Amino acid sequence: MADTPVVVNQKESQTQPSLIRGLGLLDSVLLLVSGIIGSSIFLTARDIATPLPQPLLFLGVWVLGAVISLFGCVAFAELGSMFPDSGGQYIYLREAYGDLVAFLYGWMLFAVANGGSIAALAVASAAYTGEIFPLVSQQHMVFSLLGVAVTRAHLFALLLIAILTYVNVVGLRWGALLQNVSTWTKFTAMAGFVVLGFSIGKGHWSNFSGHGAPLTMGLGPGALISALGVGLIAVFWAYDGWVYITWVAGEVKEPRRNVPRAMVLGVLAVAVIYIAMNMTYMYALPLKEIAQHETIAHAAAAALFSPQAAVWLSLMISISCFSAAATCTLSGARVYLAMAQDGVFFKRMAEVHPKWRTPAFSLIGQGIWAAALTLSGRYDQLYTYVIYGMVLSYTLTVIGLFLLRWKRPDIPRPYRCTGYPWLPGIYVLVGTAWTLNTIVTRPWEAFWGTAIVLVGIPGYLYWKRVGRKVE
Repeated sequence: MADTPVVVNQKESQTQPSLIRGLGLLDSVLLLVSGIIGSSIFLTARDIATPLPQPLLFLGVWVLGAVISLFGCVAFAELGSMFPDSGGQYIYLREAYGDLVAFLYGWMLFAVANGGSIAALAVASAAYTGEIFPLVSQQHMVFSLLGVAVTRAHLFALLLIAILTYVNVVGLRWGALLQNVSTWTKFTAMAGFVVLGFSIGKGHWSNFSGHGAPLTMGLGPGALISALGVGLIAVFWAYDGWVYITWVAGEVKEPRRNVPRAMVLGVLAVAVIYIAMNMTYMYALPLKEIAQHETIAHAAAAALFSPQAAVWLSLMISISCFSAAATCTLSGARVYLAMAQDGVFFKRMAEVHPKWRTPAFSLIGQGIWAAALTLSGRYDQLYTYVIYGMVLSYTLTVIGLFLLRWKRPDIPRPYRCTGYPWLPGIYVLVGTAWTLNTIVTRPWEAFWGTAIVLVGIPGYLYWKRVGRKVE
């Protein structure tokens, strides 16, 4: 099927170059899965095994996280079928709440959430590569920048960001190809880890028995729910990223059908992979030992095979982080494109390159900012500040589904939310409770996260005042 050009914003002039619908269903599923599976699956087991040292609960919380994520997915799927344009969640928020709320979401993505993710994933990929190739090790400082030690790993991360940006600038298919190849490589490595772990690894099935520990762990209902809630914090972080496909909806073939399918299929695929990986960890080590290891994948590989195998596992983690960074790079720039086309961001970012038919200037701006965050050394800290804001944005978007059912009943909805209003209602309750809990238990992070978002208001007022609205 030939790629068909499509104007991705109703306000864009018909004479301007437009993006191309070049992503099929498989591309879309791979994009979503790749964006979700970064480094978290190799790190979060300890944070879950500590409050939930019972095998059924440890694995069950991963299933619960997938189910709750699917509740959000079915709501986003209806919104995606209503507005099949690049920008995704930004557009949903704009239609439900107006320009300011949508802009603040996009600003949060650019300033910290997506820019910081690209920086963090690139540095993580470089750091794990350095475990095998000392040339790019974090142990070798090259120079100091404003008091921040810049290592060879940081410079290698900058090279990765430059490569990802360039490949995505010169064409959607090149960007998708890079993402798909790295994703399949990641899948193959993870499948090998699971299959070899259970077939020849020195593990123990007795680790799944719980050694007689009761399912409730001796806790009352309230304490048990609280323990599950603590475990879900890490699980939700691991599942975060299923919205990426909405950001590139304007380049998906038959988006009203494929975007909803990709979200559901993608989350289900991620759930299978996560459960398989965590079962392998449990086969390698008892939960009490899992709770003692931050880098659980290394510990499990060493227990199943040998310490030498644990070193080569670094390559799998490096590829996984690179693959996730590729997805962040490809998808995030489409949000800034939509913002600029609405006249509330840098005007140049509204342009689609006439030859490559990509948001080239949006990609370049994103890459420059991600590189700056990489050199600043503050990307991880900044990201912790806006995590609660990201969950809040998901919750507000699902609430927006209810608002748009009332405000815009005339818009065609090829897909209508499964289980409406109960499933999205449950997601709203869970998301609201989680956000409020974060504000109460981590007020400092919540304060600075809010401050980072509100810093964007002067920029919004400026762009509105000068009238940079693309008609």
